[in-house]
Amino acid sequence: MALEYFDPLLRTNDLVQELKWDRELRARFEAAEEEVLDAYPLTGEERTAILNRDFRRLFELGLHPYLLSQLARLVYGTGEKAGTSGAATALIRSLLGERYETYMAERGE
Repeated sequence: MALEYFDPLLRTNDLVQELKWDRELRARFEAAEEEVLDAYPLTGEERTAILNRDFRRLFELGLHPYLLSQLARLVYGTGEKAGTSGAATALIRSLLGERYETYMAERGE
């Protein structure tokens, strides 16, 4: 992934950074996600993409690719094997869309 879409002013970048470092905020996010989202000046598109776990849309809106992967881990947890966790699968599926099945078949999975 390139930084062609990265928008440093996108508030979701701030949200994910703060979720990474603030345990209390993470716990609130897990318990009442929409309340945490209300506390940030997100656009409607950002909010919808977060709630729908639409990582591709978040990427297109300008979420930094590193923070995109961090959000997937925060939402889905971290798996023991790289690339096989629920977080990695959800991220790849969202980014590839309809090409996901072809991609997996080409990998032999």
